Amino acid sequence: MRLPRRPRLLIPVAITLIAIIILFFVFAGFFTDWLWFDSVGYTSVFSTMVVTQLLLFVIGALLMGGVVGGNMIIAYRSRPLFGMGMFGGAQAQGADRYRAALDPHRKLIFIAGMAILGLFTGSSTAGQWRTWLLFVNGTPFNVTDPEFKYDVSFFMFTYPFIRVVLNFLFTAVIISIIVAAIVHYLYGGFRLQSPGLHATRAARVHLSVLVGLFVLLKAVAYWVDRFGLVFSDRGKVFGASYTDVNAVLPAKTILAIIALICAALFFAGIFRPGGMLPGVGFGLLVLSAVLVGGVYPALVEQFQVKPNQQSKENAYIDRNIKATRDAYGVASTVVTPYSAKTQGTQQELQSEVSTIPGVRLLDPTVLPPTFEQLQQIKGYYQFPEQLDVDRYNIDGVSRDTVVAVREIGSAPDGNWINNHLVYTHGFGFVASQGSKIDAQGKPDFLVKDIPPTNGLGPFEPRIYFGEHSPEYSIVGGDKKIELDFPEQSTSAQGSGQENTTYTGKGGVPIGNFFTRLLYAGKYSETNLLLSSDINSKSRILYNRDPRQRVQQVAPFLTLDGDPYPAIVNQRIVWIIDGYTLSEDYPYSERRSFGEMTRDTSTDRLLTPQQPRDHINYIRNSVKATVDAYDGTVSLYAWDDADPLLRTWQKAFPGVIKPKSEITPQLMEHLRYPEDLFKVQRDILGNYHVTDANAFYGQQDFWKVPEDPASSKTKQPPYYVTMKMPNETNPRFSLTTTMVPNKRDNLAAFMSVDATGPAGTKIQILQLPSDTTIQGPKQAQNAFDTKAASVLNDLRIGGTTETLNGNLLTLPFGGGLLYVQPVYVQPKDVNSARYPTLFRVLVMFGSDVGIGSTLKDALDQVFGQSGQLPTNPTNPTTPLTPQQPSTGVPTDLTKAFDNAQKAYDDGQAAIKSGDFAAYGEAQKRLAQALKELEAALGKQKATPSASPSATPTPASSAAAANGATPTPTPSPTPSS
Repeated sequence: MRLPRRPRLLIPVAITLIAIIILFFVFAGFFTDWLWFDSVGYTSVFSTMVVTQLLLFVIGALLMGGVVGGNMIIAYRSRPLFGMGMFGGAQAQGADRYRAALDPHRKLIFIAGMAILGLFTGSSTAGQWRTWLLFVNGTPFNVTDPEFKYDVSFFMFTYPFIRVVLNFLFTAVIISIIVAAIVHYLYGGFRLQSPGLHATRAARVHLSVLVGLFVLLKAVAYWVDRFGLVFSDRGKVFGASYTDVNAVLPAKTILAIIALICAALFFAGIFRPGGMLPGVGFGLLVLSAVLVGGVYPALVEQFQVKPNQQSKENAYIDRNIKATRDAYGVASTVVTPYSAKTQGTQQELQSEVSTIPGVRLLDPTVLPPTFEQLQQIKGYYQFPEQLDVDRYNIDGVSRDTVVAVREIGSAPDGNWINNHLVYTHGFGFVASQGSKIDAQGKPDFLVKDIPPTNGLGPFEPRIYFGEHSPEYSIVGGDKKIELDFPEQSTSAQGSGQENTTYTGKGGVPIGNFFTRLLYAGKYSETNLLLSSDINSKSRILYNRDPRQRVQQVAPFLTLDGDPYPAIVNQRIVWIIDGYTLSEDYPYSERRSFGEMTRDTSTDRLLTPQQPRDHINYIRNSVKATVDAYDGTVSLYAWDDADPLLRTWQKAFPGVIKPKSEITPQLMEHLRYPEDLFKVQRDILGNYHVTDANAFYGQQDFWKVPEDPASSKTKQPPYYVTMKMPNETNPRFSLTTTMVPNKRDNLAAFMSVDATGPAGTKIQILQLPSDTTIQGPKQAQNAFDTKAASVLNDLRIGGTTETLNGNLLTLPFGGGLLYVQPVYVQPKDVNSARYPTLFRVLVMFGSDVGIGSTLKDALDQVFGQSGQLPTNPTNPTTPLTPQQPSTGVPTDLTKAFDNAQKAYDDGQAAIKSGDFAAYGEAQKRLAQALKELEAALGKQKATPSASPSATPTPASSAAAANGATPTPTPSPTPSS
């Protein structure tokens, strides 16, 4: 049945239109990518990747098509002239029917099949562009493998490429065998007939050659597999084991020789008819693979290694230890025995108290709601779910600082103009000194408000490139339609906002119609073509997340999960750490990068899965910055001795700037990266043990403790300024604790100078194994138990709740000091609730101090000159000498009444959500407590006027919530 003429014409027209549309979208995606790389000045990266992938695609497709297509042609041309009746019988008729159906279309089938095969093969080959670039640009490590005496670069760069080539050739030969057999069958080259297989000489020769090539490749693979033994996981540790070296290695050599013999037998089938020689070759290959490759190593493992595993594996465990410590950059780790005293003389401890720096009490994981409530300003701004810790020079001293940027959030009315033309950028940088709060327990902001204050100097406050920026924004031009910041004026004539237009160099010019058409296709948005607000000066900003921008221009890096903002040279820049990773370092332990870096902070942030999960080599090789205003991306070689980085620098010349170009202002904010430290502490949990025998026993292995706040995942490391033993000056450090496997007591304290150069040594204070020092979980239990009465007062009436901040561990006085801030916030989710700092908990040994400031808590534990000793039943209540009771003085009674009323007013304000009234009540409470102290001072001076009153619940509650613990009289003499 023939179709009418018009439908027959419409079909090719429709196919053509569909093809044009598909090609347009493909071209739009490709060309806009090039425009983006051009806008950031990294077109060389784009061209290198595209050219490399295109060449690999073409080479892979042509080679696979040539090998497979050539064998199909050979099989077709060697067909018998009268294949139809050559063998006779029913089976021949089945093949004849298939041939009759396919033969008229054989050219079309051949071309389509080769095109599809080439497409898949080319795509797979193009995906190996990293392997190819590493192979052709490989840089020596100048480290020799202990087994084969090859440079480590062979296993990192050459061996993976050889495996890729072998896999390609195996695939080509196997597909060729399959398609050649099909063509020979269809055209009568062989038939499956009783009593067996009947084949023409041409078919037999052709298939014998292909199978012989396969076995020949297998011989090469056996030989190459010998080098892969350095990645074996057969033994006690990763890397070649005793069995691998003494059984598998010679077995692979024997199998390679046997495979060569078997290949020769298959090639002999070319000259000698019959299947005896190929059959012998096939049987010999299978039998040798089972006996030599499988049974023999298993017997060696079972009867030689397992009964004597410690002695047999000793040398190979030693290889693994040395390689792992080198590959993870922990070979220079310094382990120092540390007694960790739980008691000390008063003179020693007071001397340490006087030198302890201002410890960071503001927890960046707890305070985001506080920053949001106090500094959000308008509902269309937002802060990150976790703040960052940096350090700034304040009054001539480097201070830990909690920082964040105020980014743009959701537009009030989510139409296209608001989303992409009006609400285009965030505004401002917010910073608070980590150890300082105001009278209400709120952060004492160094930089705040809109426009921002200049506590850290002047800077460009606009955030066009951030972690929460819109997908794309159209900026620039003559019209000021972008929201800049809320208007300061409250007059009725005010518009409520100040507008601006972007003047930076970031983004892609989108003024001409063709470019707008491409981006309209890219985002499937017709408004990009129709909007009159887009003019010749407009620019489109996209790919705005700092990690995304760096990943685009440096696809060979793996990036740290936590970019952080800093003010550098009067600009806000995002700082991102870049890692060079590999899983091909010989003998080095392979572990999951995602699992090693996972803790409560990553669970909270839902950090994206790293692209290459299992690794056994890592370096923090690059420091990257992204300008928050114009999106400029800069890459600096941080660890320029890293051979892997130098290899990528050869592949992408000029992309990474030398370390010498890092400005002093930027250097002040570079820090030891958190993900690298997490990986290294995970490795050092086992590999702090350097003796092979001790490593085999595993008695001294450590693990990262569970976070006391969650008891589910690992405790994160903390940035804090601290002083290590035998050092005179505190420094900004990244710290963590370690506990023994299956136990909660402390095993070690680990620290690294976060301001040091690449390769900074990690320091470990190893605690004695015969002494039990409380670990983080046990310290948290002690806090919860000994501070229960005070913390329960913070939850009065069920209207408030407490939040534990980060549990910091610090070397102190020959022991270890635990410091934890405690926050309080209303329970009512409908109120404008946010955490404020109310108490600081301190523990040294078994002594716990609870104060409204760190100094108060330290004084309770260690005492100070002229201070009264601490009441053992209530750490917040100092003891007073017993005096004769003659009644309560009037001024003391009045002070108690004022404190009680201020406290009651504060609780009522919390219940109603009136934080202004609550703050006022707290001021009155603080004043009343001062009056109470003054009254008590008069009482001490006049023995006859000493009160005999006992503490009331209200005074205890007031002490819990006030700025200073309430001194209450004691009915018993002090000791």
